Amino acid sequence: MIERILRQKIEGMIGSEKAVIIMGPRQVGKSTLLHEMFGASQDALWLNGDEPDVQELFANVTSTRLRAIIGKKKYVIIDEAQRIADVGVKLKLITDQIKEVQLIATGSSSFELASKLNEPLTGRKREYKMYPLSFGELVEHTNLLEEKRMIPHRLVYGYYPEVVTNQGDEKLILKELADSYLYKDILTLDSIGKPDKLVKLLQALALQIGSQVSYSEVGQLVGLDTKTVDRYIDVLEKNYVIFRLNSFARNLRNELKVSRKIYFYDNGIRNAVLANFSMLESRTHEEAGALWENFIISERLKRNAYSGSYCNYWFWRTQQQKEIDYIEEEDGRISTFEFKWNPLAKYKYPKQFVEAYPESSFTVVTPANMEMFLL
Repeated sequence: MIERILRQKIEGMIGSEKAVIIMGPRQVGKSTLLHEMFGASQDALWLNGDEPDVQELFANVTSTRLRAIIGKKKYVIIDEAQRIADVGVKLKLITDQIKEVQLIATGSSSFELASKLNEPLTGRKREYKMYPLSFGELVEHTNLLEEKRMIPHRLVYGYYPEVVTNQGDEKLILKELADSYLYKDILTLDSIGKPDKLVKLLQALALQIGSQVSYSEVGQLVGLDTKTVDRYIDVLEKNYVIFRLNSFARNLRNELKVSRKIYFYDNGIRNAVLANFSMLESRTHEEAGALWENFIISERLKRNAYSGSYCNYWFWRTQQQKEIDYIEEEDGRISTFEFKWNPLAKYKYPKQFVEAYPESSFTVVTPANMEMFLL
């Protein structure tokens, strides 16, 4: 069993009289973690928001009815809670009226769940994000040397739990994830009117990881207007498929001020969208570098989220194409990073950035020193 970092955090909230909300993509292990924690307990009531009878149960429920349903159970666990209409109000009934019960809810769509929870549960919940397995979790499961040896494999197949634990079946599992679970919540939204265009958009974004993305150019490529591209990307981000990295601009006139890069939360999903699982050794230098960049940035976001590190993050580029891959600012400190798949690759820190931000630090991250960036 691979120990998940979130387990201790969730255990620490049990009995706090706050609802525990776990959000993240489908199939990353939210339900598995809760079953490991509460599956053997006779004190847990399990409900699945994907099931029509559960949705109907909550349709017009009252606190009196909820008490009867919960009975003497100490834990109420609602999976895929975003599928329940007005779920925030229903969960508020439990937290306010049945205080002795510990409520735990999961959701695979922050777009749906957060909008339904934030106002009703203000001050009554603690929210966590769960991602595919992380480099840190796999290091704890095996050891640093073994996991670093697996990095070329991870760059192709990613970190979804079922992929990691079923070596030899990675392609089949990722195809199923990309064909069904990836779109299960997204395509049910009223705002998604052209599913075929959504797939083409994802493929176009997958080919541009590490590069600046122009919404107008992508729109022309897939047959969507700029506003629709923006809306679809927003939905994909709120469903934990992709995330945006905006440009850093403060002091220099020639800094790009309105620009963005787009990355996938998981390399395996990115490669599944393109149906390209060729090994790293057979890929071009540029593509290997892009996969490394996607991997290392997504792993850094996991590391920051799980460690409670609160920082802003960007990339930096000037009109003269001087660039820094990744910038973080935490407590007023600016740290900059360049990502190189080849540990021997040379890189010159842009003079313009040093002069404009003299207190900033700079590090080149390669497979040789990645642990200092991710652990």
